[in-house]
Amino acid sequence: MITNLMRRGLPALLLAALPLLPALPAAADSTTLPPAATGAPEPLPGTRPLEQVLPLFDAIDRLPIAAEHREGYDRRLYKHWNKGLNAVDGCNTRKEVILAEAVEAPQIGERCALTGGSWLSKYDNVTVTDAARLDVDHFVPLAEVYDSEQVPWSAARREAYANDQDSPDTLIAVTAASNRSKADKDPAEWLPSDASYHCTYAATWVGTKLRWDLAADEAERDALLGLAEDCPATVVAYEPVP
Repeated sequence: MITNLMRRGLPALLLAALPLLPALPAAADSTTLPPAATGAPEPLPGTRPLEQVLPLFDAIDRLPIAAEHREGYDRRLYKHWNKGLNAVDGCNTRKEVILAEAVEAPQIGERCALTGGSWLSKYDNVTVTDAARLDVDHFVPLAEVYDSEQVPWSAARREAYANDQDSPDTLIAVTAASNRSKADKDPAEWLPSDASYHCTYAATWVGTKLRWDLAADEAERDALLGLAEDCPATVVAYEPVP
């Protein structure tokens, strides 16, 4: 589920001279120890160095627990949609996500007007053949992000979240009906109508919160743990944002 992502060493002559220097005691640095010595999981084949891959239960346990705080929320705090990954193609972040998730690619016209194509809305397992029927949802809704910020974010970080295409999970194209049914609800309050997507939904929600260092409240955590009971083989993959 969630994926994306570092000068030359000393000259050989200098390296050859290093053994002549007095040996210093080795420092206890977990970053130099093999994973087995630190308790860290071995990287899975194909994963990037900073990517974390955990069983769903373990990932839920990493979520900080905190009460929500909605006072002062304004959707305009999270600037979206910006010019996207390609600032000169005429397609903003929203359109780029729709294009990236097409099952059958649409035709792209002037000002990124889309015609044709098809998409599968994962929340409700509905096939869509008109891009106008799609919403691009923030997997963790903007209001929920605001509730879950452990310290107030900068405007730049909020914009980065609202337009995050470095992860395939932060944004998702779904039917407008399913997105509006979800609104700003967390998994304690809403789940996709397609039950076969619940395990992936839980993993993506948790991975997105861990990626952006967002907290969960008690009810949300309990709901996620309940979902995890039925998802023993589900893993969470995420790459933390600094």
